[in-house]
Amino acid sequence: MLKKTITYTDFTGEKVTEDFFFHLSKAELIEIQMNYPEGGIGEAMQRALESNDTKKIFKEFKDLVLMSYGKKSLDGKRFVKTATNREEFESSEAYSELMMSFFVNADSAIDFFNGILPEGFVEQMAELGATENTQAQIHELVPKAEPMRMTMTEVGLYQNKQELTDKIVAGEIVIVDD
Repeated sequence: MLKKTITYTDFTGEKVTEDFFFHLSKAELIEIQMNYPEGGIGEAMQRALESNDTKKIFKEFKDLVLMSYGKKSLDGKRFVKTATNREEFESSEAYSELMMSFFVNADSAIDFFNGILPEGFVEQMAELGATENTQAQIHELVPKAEPMRMTMTEVGLYQNKQELTDKIVAGEIVIVDD
């Protein structure tokens, strides 16, 4: 089970930090695999990657997020997933922040994917040699964000010079002619 602490600004303008829970059981993974045509979810993601289909890639991650979202029962014995819970989460800014994190940081997508799997599943896959390949595929599936384009005038107005330098070095900001 994965617990994600997400900070977001709600629709009243307040900054909120909440814990959200995600998990796929072994039974759900089998069902997901059986419901994907032609080779399962892994091959569906591979086809999306090979075709560079960003819409399909986003859809696959969205499906995984919403399929895995739920609420723990008070006694901790059940993980309740309802359409209402999913709809409430999907319509929140927390969902938006989570999805954005995947496109800003590919490692975030890998951590999420590994975190929603049943306990011991990653280790079982590693023994079979599949985890490294899966992680490499996820890195490739997550589209890189376009760098922000800034003029020298805008660079001069940027308040935090260290942050600006870090973003330029990381390729998040490119400087263009005025």
